[in-house]
Amino acid sequence: MPRAEAARQLPIVLQAQKITSQPDLQTVAEGQVEFRRAGLVIRAERITYDSPQDLARATGQVRVSRAGAVYTGPELQLQVQRFEGFFLQPEFEFRQLGAGGRAERIDFLDSARSRATRAEYTSCPRDGPAEPAWVLRTDSVRLDFDINEGVAEGAVLRFLGTPILALPTLSFPLSDARKSGWLPPTFSTDNRSGIELSMPYYWDIAPNRDATLTPRVITRRGLGLNSEFRYLSRTMEGAVQHEWLPNDRLAGRSREALMWAHEGKLAGDIRYSAKVVRVSDDDWWKDFPDVGRSLTARLLPLRLGMERPFGWAGGEGLIYARTLRWQVLQGSDSAVVSPYERSPQVGVRLGGQAAGWQYTLESEYNHFTLPSGEAARAGRLDGERWHALGSLSYPWREPGWWLVPRLSVNAASYSAAGRLFDPTGRASRVIPTASLDLGFEFERRTQAFGRALHQTLEPRLLYVHTPYRAQSQLPNYDAAAKDFNFVSIYTDNPFSGIDRVADAHQLTAGFTTRYVDASSGAEALRLGLVQRYLFSSQRVTAQADGTPDGEPLTQRFSDALLLASTSLLPRWTLDAAMQYSTDLQRSVRSVVGARYSPGPMRTVSTTYRLTRGLTEQLEVGWQWPLFGGAVPAQGGERAAAGAVAAGAGNCSRRTWYSVGRVNYSLKDARVTDSVLGLEYDAGCWIGRFVAERLSTGLSEATTKFMFQLELVGLSRIGSNPLQVLKDNIPGYRLLREERRSASPSDDRPSAAFYD
Repeated sequence: MPRAEAARQLPIVLQAQKITSQPDLQTVAEGQVEFRRAGLVIRAERITYDSPQDLARATGQVRVSRAGAVYTGPELQLQVQRFEGFFLQPEFEFRQLGAGGRAERIDFLDSARSRATRAEYTSCPRDGPAEPAWVLRTDSVRLDFDINEGVAEGAVLRFLGTPILALPTLSFPLSDARKSGWLPPTFSTDNRSGIELSMPYYWDIAPNRDATLTPRVITRRGLGLNSEFRYLSRTMEGAVQHEWLPNDRLAGRSREALMWAHEGKLAGDIRYSAKVVRVSDDDWWKDFPDVGRSLTARLLPLRLGMERPFGWAGGEGLIYARTLRWQVLQGSDSAVVSPYERSPQVGVRLGGQAAGWQYTLESEYNHFTLPSGEAARAGRLDGERWHALGSLSYPWREPGWWLVPRLSVNAASYSAAGRLFDPTGRASRVIPTASLDLGFEFERRTQAFGRALHQTLEPRLLYVHTPYRAQSQLPNYDAAAKDFNFVSIYTDNPFSGIDRVADAHQLTAGFTTRYVDASSGAEALRLGLVQRYLFSSQRVTAQADGTPDGEPLTQRFSDALLLASTSLLPRWTLDAAMQYSTDLQRSVRSVVGARYSPGPMRTVSTTYRLTRGLTEQLEVGWQWPLFGGAVPAQGGERAAAGAVAAGAGNCSRRTWYSVGRVNYSLKDARVTDSVLGLEYDAGCWIGRFVAERLSTGLSEATTKFMFQLELVGLSRIGSNPLQVLKDNIPGYRLLREERRSASPSDDRPSAAFYD
């Protein structure tokens, strides 16, 4: 049976105070009428239904509900199954968006298409004669849900009674799905480049491919173009970004940046990846700071790799080949010491267990070079290294305790010139390590702080013995001293990398105790203490600058590490960590933090960091309402988001928020990095103004100003500071939940595209 004919067989449910019917001809219902068929509901004072034509006529307080949309008005005429007809002087509401409007007339062309004449659209209150805070007015609007497109003609966007945007044609999507077209303009300003205006064009090439072209006008530098192409398939995914300034007036030359990230899979479980970041000149990172471009702003990577996992009897393995190169951005105020490049890096890793024994094995060859000019500047040499790392352990793990004896070996062979196995310039060493890791987990029930708790006591001992091997004459390509903390103190080597292994005859002892709420499982309090004892002096150490092979370490007892964290105080979280020198009898490094969060959009945090003789910093971050309407009550992320969304149609709830983070160097008596901003939530629109200051040198900084107007239910206009706020302010929450899209990724804006 055809779909249309089958749909006509669906039953009609009709309720009213009075019903008069001529079977198979006409039915008249009067008084609080409700007409239902499938997902369509019509309520009115009077409904006449012509059965042969499948035509319903409704008058008197007509209300139509269908697919999340609600229409109200004085008169409706509709062919029910085909959903064709018209609605006079309707008001409409899209409940999913929390927005709606009114029109002189809506013509329903079919179940997926409609046309509105003289329509207004807003998410602000529409009661009374006053104009909403923002409103989009159009001569006509055509909606087509089959192709996910709305087209408005003669569109004028008014904000606070002032036209801010007028376009002959405005195209926008009707859902979170993507659609080609112009995105809202963005603008920002900073102290280096001046004012920047961008107008992105989004191209929805296919469900798994898209591109964005963004022409830019920068007042001090000239014209530019940013482009991005993203792709996704069963076997690969990635994104390419390119930034281009053909004639930078300040620099007097053409400038550009390229970023490419790619992951893929070939037949036979072979995986490959690439990450490339390159810029045209050394000053790019100062003029266009972007923390998302690279983890280290002045060391830009080029990584290519291929690997294949495999399984074998009793274990799993991985064979891989990689290359790594760096672009080093040097500056006049300070030089950057580049790490070694690896071209190539080839290796294999194995791991597994058999009869209770656990084993790992890694063997790798590296050819180390330095970027052009770096070798002469640093006095370092290129070279080659083959290394092998292996370990064998037999762990005993039972409820309440564990014991893990382990034997490991670090072997390496070096060649500073020529091929690896050429006798000239070759050196090698083999360093074994034996360790014994013993731990206990005791638990008891207790009452404290006015609540039922579970207390744990977790002592741990780690014994390590590594014989001394002279290494000062060997190359150092990748070794560096680990940070001294609760994790690194329980490792058998204080160096990362391969090239340095410290001699050790030592015992590390420590404990952690936790108080856990018996009902919720939340940790209420944690205390910890750990210290290392040397049975003999350590001869392979690190100098103050982190370079291995420093002066021998004769201090028997290491600095003690202490930590504490608690959430016992309602709405407070307190953390502290300290490195205490038993010789100096004072702390040499400490971090103390406190965070107060009484509810959503209310958080204040502060962190104090001290490394004696080097740095002393104070960091303060916050998001806090200054004055205005009520803030959503406490009750979790989902409840807060729901409360905020509910206020989307209520512009009477108006609240100012202050947001920011400030890093202050007490040693230098200056602010290093900072983010300061204001957010204004008017219910149906949000305004944000954010200033970000990034240090680019001892006496240089880039200050950027961002302003954004978010029209709830329509779009965001201006530069987007949300990622800056989320990255920098601990506990920051969006005033509105972000709407997410589908592949290739979920960060593309999906509302208000312009043609």
